[in-house]
Amino acid sequence: MLYTRKGDKGDTSAFGCNQRFSKNSALAEALGSVDEINSLLGVCKSKTKKIKIKINKKLISLADIIEEIQQHLFIIQAALAGADKKITREKIKFLENITDEIEKQLPLIKSFFISGGVEPASFLDYARAVSRRAERRVVAYSESKNNKVAPEILAYLNRLSSVLYALARISNIKSGLKEKKPSYK
Repeated sequence: MLYTRKGDKGDTSAFGCNQRFSKNSALAEALGSVDEINSLLGVCKSKTKKIKIKINKKLISLADIIEEIQQHLFIIQAALAGADKKITREKIKFLENITDEIEKQLPLIKSFFISGGVEPASFLDYARAVSRRAERRVVAYSESKNNKVAPEILAYLNRLSSVLYALARISNIKSGLKEKKPSYK
């Protein structure tokens, strides 16, 4: 059944958890924001299936990278909800490695770039901004009512926007699009 009626009074619970909490709570905001970025990454994944890049001398599709990130985000949601799940240092290093490998293939950053370009890059730029919001919501939750969020979750979410920025840039470069700087006029 897709509806339960249990939340009709404005409270909810996390999957596998009997404790109920307000849908307006910092925890609901954190969980919802991580869910939002995960859903948007589903769109990004569908738009990047044909884009392949070299990572550690192997050709890999951006869609495969994105799916791995989505799997990690489910772990983060479970951990935030109180499950005995953890983001490992290896998962943070996965993001760092992807970002570092892509950065080797890109022109040096000398300014901000206007978001957009080809469709996959546009969605990845949007995902980057949404990931930053998810990070802010998780930080807000960690700062409310003595809620302890594992430092690895905060580090992972901090790296997520960087890897999405790198994926957006490489999508444009692979398509032959030149990045545009803001004019500030």
